[in-house]
Amino acid sequence: MKTTIQILTCKLITNVCKLFKKNGTVYPGSVALKMNGKVLESIKYPKYVIGVTGSSGKGSTTSMLAHILKDNGLNVVWNSSGSNVLNGTATLILNNTNAFTHKLKADILLLEMDESYIKKTFTKSTLTHLVITNITRDQPARNGEPEIILNKILSSIDENTEVIINADDPFVNRFSFLHKGPVCTYGINKTSYDLKKPISNNVDAAYCPICHKKLKYTSYHYGHLGVYSCPTKDFVRKTDFTGDNLNLENKEMIINSNKVKLNKDVFFAAYYTLAAYSAASEIGLTDKQIMHALNENTLESKRLKTLKLDNREVDMLESKNENNLSYVQSLNYINNHKGPKTIIMGFDNVSRRYKYNDISWLYDVDFKILNTDEIDKIFCIGRFRYDVEARLLLEGVPKEKIFMVDNINLIIKYLRENSDGTIFTMVCFDMTEVLKKLFKEANTYEG
Repeated sequence: MKTTIQILTCKLITNVCKLFKKNGTVYPGSVALKMNGKVLESIKYPKYVIGVTGSSGKGSTTSMLAHILKDNGLNVVWNSSGSNVLNGTATLILNNTNAFTHKLKADILLLEMDESYIKKTFTKSTLTHLVITNITRDQPARNGEPEIILNKILSSIDENTEVIINADDPFVNRFSFLHKGPVCTYGINKTSYDLKKPISNNVDAAYCPICHKKLKYTSYHYGHLGVYSCPTKDFVRKTDFTGDNLNLENKEMIINSNKVKLNKDVFFAAYYTLAAYSAASEIGLTDKQIMHALNENTLESKRLKTLKLDNREVDMLESKNENNLSYVQSLNYINNHKGPKTIIMGFDNVSRRYKYNDISWLYDVDFKILNTDEIDKIFCIGRFRYDVEARLLLEGVPKEKIFMVDNINLIIKYLRENSDGTIFTMVCFDMTEVLKKLFKEANTYEG
């Protein structure tokens, strides 16, 4: 009876939130959990409960996997809102559960999950599958260093959960011998976009976790992700699902001999597509079923928003603060665009979850990528604009290319008067809507 009351309470509060035009994706679950913190243990889950976690890429991977599953007629309950911590997950689950039978109404429960909240959300045996995208320096003020994140994930599951891991990441690949249950691996072979040496000296996971000798990389995809081997063969990079012949210009690659379309021309699109392909295959979908979703009923990309300012294209990139690898991927995307470029970057808040305002992560980002002749101007916005400027200057970006914006409402005027080329906005969650509104008010918004 108690569980029934909690489910009905969650649904009632959600409907009230919608009545007042609020999202209601987090608060209803928090109320239900205050009534009984173990309510999620009373739910009857479907055959497959799939979690997707990692420092970056978990949202894109979850979206792609949900697309593949739904394209094949499966009823999927998933957190499309991106609420990936306990209260948001509880709201989703309770709102999709029958109040009287306590059965979740779905074929599959698919969850993007914050690494630190897996243990707080489920008992160890609840997840049937867990996809792990990567482990990097992410939100250091909250998570500490990568070793801590790895141990948090490992302690959240048991041998009843199959892990689907990115073997290109030596941190994640440790699950191949640390996890006691089934392990499925995926990875991308050497590409034409790889580096022989990393851009930065700040490379994590550089040593074998068994013999502690330095790993030998034949190529780096980005950061510490790449093709590597242990000199004593103690630590092996083995892939069950392999990406080959990556072609970002044509947005395609080969997965286990099948040509697959990508929905973005960026490297991490290859990773989340490969991860979703691997997970879908592991729960029984055929290559033909997966290929239909990827190649014929393609998932539209949502993260890159294209606008116009007069006759200039504006590409809006939502960049994740406190994660150097995620941030660098946005820089690489901009750098690969040919021709003159203008960049808007900055943020008002480091995080939505705490107020430590730790900016140490800026010094793990390879801003030297922006020190090129094609960069016309870099507009620094937000409360931390001077910290961003200091970081750019340290990497040798000429001061005359950096424009400090003290009044964000004048950004359109400054762009028209003091910049050239394609405009890229590289900002975090707090500035995206502000800029979009300003472009719309300039009567230039499209889409």
